[in-house]
Amino acid sequence: MDYQFITSDEALKSICSELGREKIIAVDLEADSMHSFTEKICLIQIAGARQAYLVDPFLITDFSPFSRILEAPDIIKVFHGSDFDVRSLDRELSVEIQNLFDTEIACRFLNVKERGLGALLKAHFNVHVDKRFQKVDWSRRPLKEDMIAYSVGDVANLIELHDLLRDQLDNMGRLAWAREEFELQTRVKYEANHQPPLFKRFKGAGKMDNRTLAVLEGLLRLRVDLARKKDLPLFKIMSNQSIMGMALERPRGIKNIIDSRLLSKKQAGMYGARCLEAIKTAMALSHGELPSYPRTRMPRKNPRVLERITRLKKMRERCSVSIGMEPGFLINNNLITAVAFANPGDRDALLDIDSMRHWQVDALGDHILTALNGCA
Repeated sequence: MDYQFITSDEALKSICSELGREKIIAVDLEADSMHSFTEKICLIQIAGARQAYLVDPFLITDFSPFSRILEAPDIIKVFHGSDFDVRSLDRELSVEIQNLFDTEIACRFLNVKERGLGALLKAHFNVHVDKRFQKVDWSRRPLKEDMIAYSVGDVANLIELHDLLRDQLDNMGRLAWAREEFELQTRVKYEANHQPPLFKRFKGAGKMDNRTLAVLEGLLRLRVDLARKKDLPLFKIMSNQSIMGMALERPRGIKNIIDSRLLSKKQAGMYGARCLEAIKTAMALSHGELPSYPRTRMPRKNPRVLERITRLKKMRERCSVSIGMEPGFLINNNLITAVAFANPGDRDALLDIDSMRHWQVDALGDHILTALNGCA
């Protein structure tokens, strides 16, 4: 597909005028999450029916023409795995996309097992995608020719892929189901990652005592501070495994850190003293100053609720096979638990349950109610 670089506000305004006459466009983003502390959009790829555009966001000051295209309800915007893109566009452009079509979500409704864009392009168009470009630094300029080819390739076939998947969804009577999920996807918002307490986002923190949580929080805040100053992603400062190990073992010296392989010799030389200081500070906190992990008090699962959960999970397994959709996507465990507690008596009551989709009631409503009616 032919492509054009867009490096000025005037050029962006011009191509958006052309895109405004399209019925469908493909969109993708490249970012630098693997290379920088503050993640940013580094390239915007757009494709119409015949032409692709590579927008350099570092050279654009006025994105309003592009925002209007994204918000236009009469233009289909095709993304693949759009969650990251939607959140990034919300963060940087404060835009809410209208008429989104997500090819990855569409594949879930079609029970496609290999849903990566590379796998789909190979299966449908015999196009090979080089995965190494997913980890390159897209913030560096100038972009290399092979990076440009990769970025154009990401959007070159998305419109045709949309056509294939839309027809399959329509033939299976699932296009309305998918559109409901697409619309919900447009509502996701960017969430800042570095808001304290940081341990709330750290896997395994919920099982720690309060003193260990204090040590963990101190180490996590230190890592954020170091990463921000060096403009590096967190994992390039210290791994989660290293943070967890130091929080649990609470080393008292650099030698202890190295001998226990909590940090490499190089990391210990750069960050070891600061880690020890963070641990010492946390250990000196009074009992009243210690953090606690926030707990959501859940209603007690009495025997009747447990029976409903069991029957609903068995129902899900049967329907997963007969409908042809993955169990966890069809209805997840949290929603099954909510249904078991609510014990709805009809479809309207089912829809009143938080997070229940209309398509789920269409697909499973009668099965859910039958399963609940069979309980004691």
